[in-house]
Amino acid sequence: MNTQLISISNPLWMEILHQIRHDIYQLPEYISLESSRTQSIPEAIVITDGDKIFFAPYLLSQCDDITDEESITEVFDIKSPYGYPGILLNDAAANTPGFPDLVMNEFKSLLRDRGVCSAFFRLHPILNDNFYNLFLPNTFTLNGNTISIDLRISESQIWTNTRKGHRSTINKCKRLGMVARMVSIEEYLDEFTVIYQETMDRVGAADRYYTFDLAYFTDMYNALREKLHLCIVEYEGEIACAGLYTENCGIVQSTLGGTKNKFVHLSPSSLETDFARYWAKERGNEFLHLGGGVGCSKDNVYTFKAGFSQLEHNFLTLRLIIDEEKYRYLVALRAKHMNIQPEELMKSNFFPAYRSPK
Repeated sequence: MNTQLISISNPLWMEILHQIRHDIYQLPEYISLESSRTQSIPEAIVITDGDKIFFAPYLLSQCDDITDEESITEVFDIKSPYGYPGILLNDAAANTPGFPDLVMNEFKSLLRDRGVCSAFFRLHPILNDNFYNLFLPNTFTLNGNTISIDLRISESQIWTNTRKGHRSTINKCKRLGMVARMVSIEEYLDEFTVIYQETMDRVGAADRYYTFDLAYFTDMYNALREKLHLCIVEYEGEIACAGLYTENCGIVQSTLGGTKNKFVHLSPSSLETDFARYWAKERGNEFLHLGGGVGCSKDNVYTFKAGFSQLEHNFLTLRLIIDEEKYRYLVALRAKHMNIQPEELMKSNFFPAYRSPK
């Protein structure tokens, strides 16, 4: 078994991706974008055995920022970049009984040698949809579900699979004269950012989750270029809503977007999603992944997305404690900093527990 830890500048990174179906989240350009945003180190571990390939990209961080009371050196943890990077196995690896568990043990050993205390990976709902059955039970945590639109079926079937209320809203938007279209990102990125931030403020997510700004979106466009698309819905001379979509290896992702406050009651995003799915299908893609609810819950966001398709995916995470002793030490430090008992953090659903927000 051959193992390598590689940087994003290593040509092997793209050589591996050329051999395995992947999404934008595994691209070195995207990983680099996220490492700049999170002030972390972009890396990947490649494990090969004959024709079998295991590939895991991630962001490496020091654990010296969990408390300002004590200095912590040479202790690291890793996490996935924003989105669904997951872990990639080629067909030979996935179809060899026992190999997934064998390579997972090797992966943990490599992380331990790297000085990693814990690891958190968000798996890809489509590319990793069979992982629950490939690995030993309890390897992954089931966090919830996501929705995607199957673009391999006919347009009439796509429409039939749309909830009746959504179909009515889409038709209403068209009768009102709303028009959806893909536009130049460079020309409309400023307006998109304003709409996005207005939406985050409205739903109270700006401080808790997403703090992307124009600089980030500009960097995102520069990193992804032709793999990034912007859809807008215009109404009475204004942009009512807008959304960014990524496209790679037959998978289109609905990533970030928003609706102007004054148009929320008209639900122009229904028309945007309707347009985007047929646009994606026409380009030969297989899936438009809409994602799930906020915090993996089946909330109003999830219900809205589920109205466009009956195709549901498990959203899994991989939560590894590589060094139990160091993990408990960091939890104790964090608990002291928060003036609570370590057990409270250990019982929480947040992982790693020592990075639990206040």
